[in-house]
Formats: sequence, structure tokens, C-alpha cells
Amino acid sequence: MLGRSSGGGAASVADTSGLTALGEEMHCSRNKRSGRRRSGKRGRRRYRILRGAIIGLAVLLVVALGGAGYVYYVTHDLNRVNVGGLNGALTTGQEADTENILMVGSTSRCALAEQNPAYGLCSQGVNGVNSDVIMILHADPTHHRLALLSIPRDLFIPNARSTGANKVDAGLVDGISQVVASIEEDLGIPIQHAVSLNFDQFANIVDALGGINMSFPMSVFDAESGLNVHAATCVHLNGTQALQVVRARHLQYDAPGTTSSDAEYWPQEVQSDLARIRRDHEFLRVLATAVAKQGLGNPITDLNLINSVKADLTFDQSWSVNDMANLVLDFHSVNVNSVPQLTLPVALVTDPNGTDGDLIYQGGNYGQVEFPAQSQDQGAIDQVLGIGPTTDSMTGNPLPAPSSVTVSVMNGSGLSNQAADTASALSVLGFQTVGVGDTASVGDVAETVVYYGSRTPATEAAAETVARSMTGSVIMAYDPAQVADGAQVTVVTGTQFAVSAPSTPVANGSSPSSTSGTTATTAPTAAAIAAPSPATSNLQPWDPRACPAGATPTAPVPNPT
Repeated sequence: MLGRSSGGGAASVADTSGLTALGEEMHCSRNKRSGRRRSGKRGRRRYRILRGAIIGLAVLLVVALGGAGYVYYVTHDLNRVNVGGLNGALTTGQEADTENILMVGSTSRCALAEQNPAYGLCSQGVNGVNSDVIMILHADPTHHRLALLSIPRDLFIPNARSTGANKVDAGLVDGISQVVASIEEDLGIPIQHAVSLNFDQFANIVDALGGINMSFPMSVFDAESGLNVHAATCVHLNGTQALQVVRARHLQYDAPGTTSSDAEYWPQEVQSDLARIRRDHEFLRVLATAVAKQGLGNPITDLNLINSVKADLTFDQSWSVNDMANLVLDFHSVNVNSVPQLTLPVALVTDPNGTDGDLIYQGGNYGQVEFPAQSQDQGAIDQVLGIGPTTDSMTGNPLPAPSSVTVSVMNGSGLSNQAADTASALSVLGFQTVGVGDTASVGDVAETVVYYGSRTPATEAAAETVARSMTGSVIMAYDPAQVADGAQVTVVTGTQFAVSAPSTPVANGSSPSSTSGTTATTAPTAAAIAAPSPATSNLQPWDPRACPAGATPTAPVPNPT
């Protein structure tokens, strides 16, 4: 390790001096890069998908933070894949020198080295490829800051697939480049690097640590993941048991007042994937603590952990050894437990009774989905990226004034005068509205989409300016075919949205028209959009969590079923 002993083991291990020298060489390379030294350091089991594989990447990053010498091991013989659409390092604006690392967990059973019936077998037709885990790690060396954003897998977005709209997790079948494109084009988050992995080595990662300890305040059960643990202050989990924790999204719990001793009759939590993200964030904290307790510093012992992780990692072609070393050197002292972990807010599509409903889009049934929630989504993205509401999230530069943006509006819901009312409200905010019209409705409930026809920074910024001026189920999308009337941006209206009211009086001094703040629409009775979820949420009383300090771990005891 750079600048300090490796814990007593280094002197007796051949080649460790070479590792240190390599780390020093990378350190020098970093300083030469900019000519200066930075002041800051920089339902059914066969369809159930393992989110927890992405945890392996977190282990890799945590291990790497132990010392730059390990970058050799981390980067030697890595799998590489060509990823299109990656942004280069930003050099200007509020996001200068920051990086966003896309971390994707693949569900491909057919790509596994060993087939496991617990995951579903490729030979039995379980051959779907999805990204059930999508996380973005934001690294800001200037301010010595890391932040993590999880994107729920059922978020329905216009450019999820190369063929168009779908759940965001469906894009991986077209390759990780498509996942990058959908996040950049629809969410406005620039991606500098991408990492993907499948999940067959997850248990090995935990086992390489000697297992982990978690507290179970209530007895919990999940028939889909296999989780079945009786309440205990501190339980020692091996890799397979930890796998069951991070996979659980149909969790049942023995709540106070429950009369049945049979776990299959216990109440079931209602948030499914969102609840699993909450627990996975806690698992990351527990795992980071377990890694830290290993006393990272002995290349021999640490090599077992690193090798257990890197075999199934695939990195983009542009992430060089030096770039990884820079990440290590900039953030080696960061306490991973203090890193903000946010989840993109989403709004469930519900039926008239307020329960989860299926989305019918252009005649196809997409099952239960989640819609975006502007401005809550933008607020979470801004918080992770460290920018304000007047900053272009893709470039870090100031957004253009509304008066410089031309907008047309198409009525996509069929509600009377919706295009004209929306255009009027945008005009009050200063936008140049250049046309209105009608387009075919995609269904009874629909997102409002802010389309733009060019991926140039100026056009993307124009679209973001319009999107930031709206609330509700609103999202951006790149699609030249949808842009009309020679405008930079075309808004295709959906259901349950609004144009924000102006923050200052209109030019003649009178109060703004009521349409400026009340163009929100109500969906037909066939479906509706629920209130958005929060960006952060506390653990629920039944959620597994870190063990109390000083607690003695015991073996897990199953519940009666």
C-alpha cells in the first residue's frame, strides 16, 4: 500500500514491492494528468432475479480503496466490452472532473459458469436478459464526495429498448450501450464508465469475507428467494443465506399481533422492488463494514476477496488502469457508510381501486410499472450530481433561458384543449411556442414526454429546461420523429402533469392565468398514477440490518412453514 506498511505481511511476500511501485507510478501519472495536485482526494421463482450481484462491485470498490497497489490485481485480465455513448470527462461547469459510473446487474442465466436451479435454468427456458439492478455511483474528487443513485427496475421510460418504450430493466437485452443511452437520453445523467456483472459468484464474495452478520428484529420469510430466518439479535449468514436477503422482494414478516405460526400466512410488505432497494442499501453498509474489519492491507489475504469478485465483472473499454488508480487515490479515506444512497422516486400505476394495475401501452400489456415523478426525480438527480435547478445535468453548464427555447405541443391524451392550454402555460413561462396539434393516445394512462430531436448539448439542454418547468409524470426522450413544427422540443401530453406557475408576475403586472399552474389532468377512470415514492426511506421494523455493537452472532434458525 502507498505510504504505509501492509500490516506485517508485505515484507515476506515476493513482488509486493512491485505492487507498491506500480501504485506509485499510477500516483505520479495522476499528478501529471492535470499538471497540478488536487486539493480534494478523489411472482415465480424462475422469473425472480438477483439484485444482490451488484454488491460484488461495491466490494471491489471498497477493496480497491484499501490501496493503489491492488489496482494491478483489480485490472489484470479484466473482461472488457465496447460500450457506446459514454461521455468523456467533463471539463467545465459545476460537474467538471466528476464521473458517473453505471453499475448493472445482469440476469442472464445462460451466461453463468455453473447452472443453479435456485436461479432458474437456461435449459428450462429461463433465458431472459434484464438489468434488475441499476445503480449510478457519482464520484466528485474536487469536493471529496461520493453518492449513489438506484433506479427502480420497473420504471417505464420512452427509450428503454432500441425499439422504444419499456421498463428500464428491459434494455440490457440490447446490450449495456442501450442502458447507457436510456439513462442519458431520458434521465439526463451523463455516464463516463460502465460495469456489468452476473450473479453466480455472489455467494463466493460473502464467503470470501467469512460470511457477514445481520440483525433480524422480526422473523421474515420469502418463498421466492428462500429467505426464512427467525428473529434474532445477530445472525451469521453465509453466502447463500446472504443471497436470500438481497434477493427478497416478496417478503413476509411476523408482525406484532400475527396469530399464525405458519410464515406463509404472515402479512406481506407492499413495496416489492422499492423495499428491496432499501434493504440492499443497508446490506451495502453492512458489507462495507465487514470488508473494513478484514484489516485490508495483506496482499495475500485480500487477493482471495478480489479474485472472488472480478471474474464476473465486465468493464467498459475506456476505463483505464490509471483512471481506476485515480478513483482509488482520490477516495481511499472515504467512509463508505456515510455515502448518500438515494432511490429515484417513482409513481405506481394503479387501478381505480388504488391497487397495482397493469399498463396498457399502444395495445400491449406491460404489467405493473412505475412512472417518473418530475420534479422529485430531478431533485434526486441534482442531489446526487451536486448541482442546482438552473444547471444542465448533462454538462454542468447553465441551462438556457426559456425565451431561447422553441416548443410545440401535441395532445396525446385526447382531453379537450390540452395542447392549447399547455402551450399557453409554457408561453407564460417565457418559452416560444410555435405550434399545437394532436397525436394518437398510447393508452388510458400515459407519461408526458418532452421530446428533442438532436443529441447536441444545446438541444438536450433546451429539453431539460422544458422538463424542469413541469411536474407530475413527465420525462424527456430523444426521438427526432416526434419533434414537430420546426421546434427544438415537442411536448406530447399525457395524464396527471402540470406546467409550473411562474415565480414572478407576468409582464403586464396581472396575476398569471390559472392554466399556468393547473394544466394537470386527471386520468380516465380505467387507471391512475399514485403519489411518488421518496428518494430516501428508513428501514421498516421487519427489515434485516446491522447487528448492534458487541452482539454475538448465532446460526440462523428457520421459521415453521
